[in-house]
Amino acid sequence: GTGTFLVLAFTALLGSDFVHASAMAKVVNAGTNLGALVVFGLTGHVWWLLGAAMAVCNVVGAMVGARMALRRGAGFVRVVLLVVVLALVARLGYDQWVAG
Repeated sequence: GTGTFLVLAFTALLGSDFVHASAMAKVVNAGTNLGALVVFGLTGHVWWLLGAAMAVCNVVGAMVGARMALRRGAGFVRVVLLVVVLALVARLGYDQWVAG
């Protein structure tokens, strides 16, 4: 979720294209995630084994996604971003409808 908002902010406010905005969002997300890991790790609220497995999957996914974005360009990144946002809106709407 945060990455999507960062990409939108970097494109709208800084005028970056989607590929560069996505790269900048990843750097910002990595920094905030590291900060959170330090805070929660110091207080003993981290499941290290689960976190390590998720980190490996995250790195692999990021590498695949970055290569795909560089090969296919900003138009591809824009389409994927819009599909993800629409799917998120649909899911939230469905959850709200079922809960209501």
